[in-house]
Amino acid sequence: MIPLAIPDLSGNENQYLTECITSNFVSCVGPFVSRFEEMVATASGNLRGVATASGTAGLHAALVAVGVKAGDLVVLPSLTFIASANAINYCGADPWLFDVEPASWNIDCEQLAQQLEVETEIRDGEVIHIPSGRRISAIMPVHTLGMPANMDAIVKIAKQYDLPVVADGAAALGAIDNQRPVGALGADLTVFSFNGNKTMTCGGGGMVVGDDPVLMDLLKHLTTTARNGPGYDHDRVGFNYRMNNVQAAIGCAQLERITELVSAKQRIRKIYNQAFADIPGLSPFPDYSRPNANNRSSCWFSGVLVEEADQVRIGALLDHLKKSGVDSRPFWKPIHLQEPYLHVPKNNFRVCESIWAKIVVLPCSTGLSPDDQDEVISKFLQMVSN
Repeated sequence: MIPLAIPDLSGNENQYLTECITSNFVSCVGPFVSRFEEMVATASGNLRGVATASGTAGLHAALVAVGVKAGDLVVLPSLTFIASANAINYCGADPWLFDVEPASWNIDCEQLAQQLEVETEIRDGEVIHIPSGRRISAIMPVHTLGMPANMDAIVKIAKQYDLPVVADGAAALGAIDNQRPVGALGADLTVFSFNGNKTMTCGGGGMVVGDDPVLMDLLKHLTTTARNGPGYDHDRVGFNYRMNNVQAAIGCAQLERITELVSAKQRIRKIYNQAFADIPGLSPFPDYSRPNANNRSSCWFSGVLVEEADQVRIGALLDHLKKSGVDSRPFWKPIHLQEPYLHVPKNNFRVCESIWAKIVVLPCSTGLSPDDQDEVISKFLQMVSN
């Protein structure tokens, strides 16, 4: 079986894990945690990082830190993994869902600007969603599959309404926009995930990065149970969201090779896109959301869009591929179609609904060999031609 996405642990992982064991630093206290925070912050173009137990935990803590409260609404694209919406729900809030742009699969900034103008008003200094009467407290763009969202437009809109921006950059470390690392695109906070299938992994864990020292101090406080001093004095409800030293040790070794790993992902994306570009009925994954802006994806997952497919055909295609030795996956079911979020405010989803059920994710491990990728392409084309 050619796997979908497995980690490459051929760097200093073993050495650093041995250091953890011999030093006895295996919990959330240890030198690799602070080292990893500094390394990720540097790689993302930020001043500080706060390591967390998962990307979802990082999103939750980030939303709390910027002031999202129970009963609020948070702007979110519908085409995202459900963890993005769940993090909002953990705050007692709900997502206000938007469509995505066809070129990038990221939030539709024109729709966002239009609906904020039409459906909101300012009351006592707060942005209120008129149909529901609920406060809008943040905007959460998602850098889908590592493709930077149009942050210049998003930040401009956010400033117009005085809304904080928490970017879900789960798989976007290594992406750039106009020579700017993905954490330096104007969001108040950006959150990464290091789950096992990410380009670089800790086996789990996440990271929140930003530049505001007050906000980052608050994040550190929130994610370490809001504990004050060496005693057991806690000044608010905090979270046990700490990353342990073992995870951070793996992360440090992975991050030492981030350029190599991201380049491998980009090379794999390019080969797939070239293979499928001129075949009727197939569309490649987006590489650039704005080609003239030097906006480069980190290409976390790659694959192909089968234009005339539906869920049934995609399911059959995935079954056939698996039987032939190729692992593959469908894509995220949009949030507005998910049972827990059927009731939330939403918009028109013309693009989102036209693509999500037609997407096939193909093997894209950083160690995928050219021969194996050729085999994947060959078997896929055989399947779709039948």
